[in-house]
Amino acid sequence: MLARQRQEVILEEIRRTGAVQVHALVARLGVSDMTIRRDLDALAKRGLVEKVYGGATSVVGRPAQDGAGEPRSVRALAEKEAIAAHAARLIRPGTAIGVSAGSATWTFARFLEDVPDLTVVTNSIRVADVLRTGGRGDRTVVLTGGVRTPSDSLVGPVAVRTLRSLHLDMVFLGVHGMAEGPGFTTPNINESETERALVEAGRKLVVLADRGKWGVVGISTVAALDEADVLVTDDGLPPEAVEVLRDRVGELVIVETVAAELPELAEAEA
Repeated sequence: MLARQRQEVILEEIRRTGAVQVHALVARLGVSDMTIRRDLDALAKRGLVEKVYGGATSVVGRPAQDGAGEPRSVRALAEKEAIAAHAARLIRPGTAIGVSAGSATWTFARFLEDVPDLTVVTNSIRVADVLRTGGRGDRTVVLTGGVRTPSDSLVGPVAVRTLRSLHLDMVFLGVHGMAEGPGFTTPNINESETERALVEAGRKLVVLADRGKWGVVGISTVAALDEADVLVTDDGLPPEAVEVLRDRVGELVIVETVAAELPELAEAEA
């Protein structure tokens, strides 16, 4: 069994029961103790599980699924990482960027370590935590303030006022869904006004959205499709979606994800 397959089994078990034990996984999957521990290390490194003594649990304070209800599988994370890596290369040193809350932008934040002289404004506590632990002396991280939601984003009048006073070079937006009519949407009305203020604060909008977002419609629109200067997505996007998006967004970037899978995901069981 490939590492990717084992890790999907582990994630599914954690979604079902909330926790796994190493010895139980060894018996179930027929592999060594060290192999299971490597799998747990790989999943923990990507923020999908919380390692504990003798096993792992779901990440404290975070559901096993993201805000869009999409299972956070290893494969879905590979797509997000490929999208995030490309998006990070769009940033020039010395710029000020905005980063929204969400699993896609949290992944994106992990790819900003090598960008020098960067100012990041975000309403996501999780994004701010990633950037704070990087330890760069030439980076400024600004949290908007506001009311904290269960997903660790900051929303409401305080966040909106802060964002409306700022002028950012680029904004990187993660979305719940995208569709031809409604555009880029969110399922949370409280978050939508804050996200719209973030979009309006930037001179250039870059949307990060994997294939699973197409055709999904949340209750509130954050931005129309034609407001996106760049949309970065993956190569699993349906052909009809590609046709619509090429016509509507400023630039459609489709990244390859098969080659982007990390070594742990391609490792065959020894």
